[in-house]
Amino acid sequence: MKEFSPGPVENHRGREAGAVVYPVYSRRSKGLSVGINLFPDRKVCSFDCPYCEVFPFQTDLRFSLPVMEEALRGILAEAAERGIPLRDICFSGNGEPSLSPDFREALEAAGRIRERFVPEAALVIITNGTGLLNDKTFALMKEAALGAMKLDIWLKLDAGSPAWYEAIDRSAIPFDALIGSIRKFVPLAPVTLQTMICAVQGREPPAEEEAAWVRLAAELAGSGGSGPGRGPGVQAVQIYGKARPAPEDPLAEALPQAVLEKRAAALRAAIGTSIPIEVFP
Repeated sequence: MKEFSPGPVENHRGREAGAVVYPVYSRRSKGLSVGINLFPDRKVCSFDCPYCEVFPFQTDLRFSLPVMEEALRGILAEAAERGIPLRDICFSGNGEPSLSPDFREALEAAGRIRERFVPEAALVIITNGTGLLNDKTFALMKEAALGAMKLDIWLKLDAGSPAWYEAIDRSAIPFDALIGSIRKFVPLAPVTLQTMICAVQGREPPAEEEAAWVRLAAELAGSGGSGPGRGPGVQAVQIYGKARPAPEDPLAEALPQAVLEKRAAALRAAIGTSIPIEVFP
């Protein structure tokens, strides 16, 4: 490994150079995260978010499970040698991880390596939830979250209304179909809801969108267990802002922290304090 530099939040460019495994400092993980990228050749995603930091690229590389395993062991060994604690191993990369045909095998391999070398670290997937529309992926993520792997599912919920969904996620998948699958999944498995709040085309989410999102997030928070733990339901909520450059800037722009805090306060008022709600500007 030529470089090991888990620095500021904008240092994800290695993915677009074909990196399958890469170290990064994650503000939401609050430390060193090792990313796994199932799409080293091009971006593959069911969303087209205007805030997405993946710049246009194309390589002739293809995902390789042996390459992933070797690179992951190497980064974990170097982190241990340098005395850098690892917060998590995270499936994210250049798109939606659950769309990859290699997702199951890669997830199982990462789980085995994590258990052997860094059992204290979390295993995370950052997902937009569209994989839940597939019955096999739905079952896989449920089993991985509830079973010995203890997969942490960070599930995107950027919008509470179809209009804002069209603006901020720009997906061909209908809003109602996606939310329907999320509504089915959350009572069955532990999840962390993650919501990006930013301006799109110069305007922040309108008041009616904020109210719709609070209603939906509160509904989901009340549909599972009783808060943090490994049982089903919403374990936490992450509200985060735009902190990295994106190829379509300034189509999407960061908003003041006060806007994010206001959203968090509205949700706390709706659900109480049983579920942690964190803001990451």
